Amino acid sequence: MTYPILQDKVALVTGAAMGMGAATAKLFAAAGARVAVADFNDEAGAKTVAEIEADGGTAFYVKVDVSRSDQVASMVEAVASRFGRLDVAVNNAAITPDTNSLTELDEDYWDRLMSINLKGVALSLKYELRQLIAQDEGGSIINISSVRGFRPQPNAAAYVAAKHGVVGLTKTAAMETGSRNIRVNCVAPGAIDTPMLQASLARKGQTEADFAPQLSLLNRFGRADEVAQATLWLASDLSSYVSGTTIHVDAGYTSS
Repeated sequence: MTYPILQDKVALVTGAAMGMGAATAKLFAAAGARVAVADFNDEAGAKTVAEIEADGGTAFYVKVDVSRSDQVASMVEAVASRFGRLDVAVNNAAITPDTNSLTELDEDYWDRLMSINLKGVALSLKYELRQLIAQDEGGSIINISSVRGFRPQPNAAAYVAAKHGVVGLTKTAAMETGSRNIRVNCVAPGAIDTPMLQASLARKGQTEADFAPQLSLLNRFGRADEVAQATLWLASDLSSYVSGTTIHVDAGYTSS
């Protein structure tokens, strides 16, 4: 059962076409929010919206490349135009980790990943914060980092660096806007069963049974909805005195 803890709120979720983003958008809608589903995948984004509407929720799709400042600005403007305001934003859009060692660094992929996974969060914060400041009624922003922002792994330098950067952006934004009652927090998922993780396992020829015990004290992968629940708490007034922090949804991985 989902309680209406976001009733009458307007929420924006980037990377909401599938995986954790889609789970978050659906949960927010079930909690009473009107949701903007932002992504670059038109077909999957429309599917997320349709599923929300089929369950009685309110949502619309906005196409965005979060590495483009003009598109991110238009995304936030579209939300404010459609729903009249913005209350909550989840900056989740990201692409899959790199796979080369530093000595074999793929500079083109480094630039692409950084432009989406790190710059995309910075640009999203820029325009979301402008909207919240203009409204002058506070708000909540949640950035999605990763356990790799706390426990690095080899052969993923770009991803690790970007996810560390997301944590830094979160703390900076929280410091800059706390006096305006804008809370900015972070969620760091561990091994979550998403299309991104499944693609990574396929490349390595591994299964959940092989890999999960290495990444989870519970010996299983997490579910996208388990990450969404943590994000929902941070989005709601239930976390009204929480800002500048990170919640780890990783079955204890970063505690060991």
